[in-house]
Amino acid sequence: MKVNKIMAIKLLLTLIITIGFTSCSKKSSSKNSSKATGWKINDKKGGFQYASNFKKQETGPGLVLVEGGTFTMGKVQDDPMHDWNNTPNQQHVQSFYMDETEVTNLMYMEYLDWLKRVYPPTEDNYKNIYEGASPDTLVWRNRLGYNETMTNNYLRHPAYSEYPVVGVNWIQAVEFSKWRTDRVNESVLEREGFLKKDAKVADASSEATFSTETYLATPTSTFGGNEEIVLKGRRNSKAAGKGGTKNSKGEAQEAKNVYAQRTSGLILPEYRLPTEAEWEYAAAADVGQREYNIYKGQKKYPWSGSYTRSGKRKIKGDQLANFKQGKGDYGGIAGWSDDGADITNKVKSYPPNDFGLYDMAGNVSEWVADVYRPIVDDEANDFNYFRGNVYTKNKIGEDGKVELVTGESQTFDTLPNGRVMARNFPGQIAQVPVDEKETYLRQNFDKSDERNYRDGDKQSTRYFDFGSSEEGEKLTDEKRMYDSPKHNVTTDSIGNMIRKYDKSSKRTTLVNDDVRVYKGGSWRDRAYWLDPAQRRYFPQDMATDYIGFRCAMSRVGPKADKKKRPRN
Repeated sequence: MKVNKIMAIKLLLTLIITIGFTSCSKKSSSKNSSKATGWKINDKKGGFQYASNFKKQETGPGLVLVEGGTFTMGKVQDDPMHDWNNTPNQQHVQSFYMDETEVTNLMYMEYLDWLKRVYPPTEDNYKNIYEGASPDTLVWRNRLGYNETMTNNYLRHPAYSEYPVVGVNWIQAVEFSKWRTDRVNESVLEREGFLKKDAKVADASSEATFSTETYLATPTSTFGGNEEIVLKGRRNSKAAGKGGTKNSKGEAQEAKNVYAQRTSGLILPEYRLPTEAEWEYAAAADVGQREYNIYKGQKKYPWSGSYTRSGKRKIKGDQLANFKQGKGDYGGIAGWSDDGADITNKVKSYPPNDFGLYDMAGNVSEWVADVYRPIVDDEANDFNYFRGNVYTKNKIGEDGKVELVTGESQTFDTLPNGRVMARNFPGQIAQVPVDEKETYLRQNFDKSDERNYRDGDKQSTRYFDFGSSEEGEKLTDEKRMYDSPKHNVTTDSIGNMIRKYDKSSKRTTLVNDDVRVYKGGSWRDRAYWLDPAQRRYFPQDMATDYIGFRCAMSRVGPKADKKKRPRN
């Protein structure tokens, strides 16, 4: 009898210990417990807050996912000029998002309206902001043509609201992208209960605006430090269910007394111009050239086939893009067989490519982020290729805190054409170039401005003597690899323009660190330029009636939203 009791007690103890270890194991492997320390994550009482149930990046307004991959960049089908401007090279591009269409007049007018409300042009401090961001409507004028209708109406008339914006230089396109980043993230945080509802419309002013980077660095400085607008924690269970945690009953619970951070998984990466590699990859859309896992080869245009007219039965003979078909022929003879446009056309007027992107050939050419060089340096890099990096960091004050731009410290650039443009805005974090603290003993970059890396510097010239630094120092301005003009346009203390143009007869090229690549054919171009691999360049501070732009956004996390292949 005693033996049986002892055995029973042993079995009971064994069962208790087993259950205890099992529960501990489950607890330690819980999504809301640290695998490193066993501490609770997202505890309602405080501690480390993290979006442990984050699923995937939210697709920003207007964007389409472009799944990354490898492709042959610079492979043009026709190259009668043989100018060595498109040497084919293999590149790999990470997944990213891209605007479904070009930025339209309506989208850009929303930007201008915001600037006008927040930074009134009637105030001396802000008089150049609205004008500096406005497109150049005079690009439509021609000495021997009557285009005043477009000059007066194209940007603002509702008949052209869904047409691509033109007259925007590269710098303006970049500034629009920054503005768009802040407005989208502002809307996301308002939706999730971190900002007061409708504050972005009612409470925005020059002293109280939202900046994504400012919010991430010091949330209490956003909206001028107004705690009635910038809220802590989540204010509704729907929001908590997306990025917060759940209790044992599966109910959403709020994370108290915290601001949103990158760890929340809510704040989107910045809108920006696509790189040349991204744009070309997205335009070619070779993803549509696979059939039963067989790759059928690179396409000549964003669509399949070697012709600009459709071969499909329902739309057979229709033009697939808006381009110049011949001398004095911008659309064809009036009727069903023309391309439907004489200048630009409404976005989505032609079929999309295999990524779901519209007008990647024709309508308007598009700015990309890259500084132009005749050859893509694939020997230096073949992954996410981009030339144009200028690295900066947050400016830190003597008190150890980030310094914010104010109305007095705001900076303006005077472009060679005399236009004055704002390059930062009150409420944003002031930026300074990176220095030796970031570059010392690094192998991947060595200075703030890397635009002319391996190209245009002293080592790239035939005059540079690698064995003598003294010879390198003697290198004169006349022997630069890219011997482009250097104009200096400034304003004096009372705002008068001081123009010092480089009139040297020894200048041999327009290529420098301030010219940018633009891609794709436009309504003014022949079919030759519709090939996604074709590339041209233009000064970043100048605009035309045939160059527009669209935005891109990097993708974080997995390459694509698809299930893993089953394992055998």
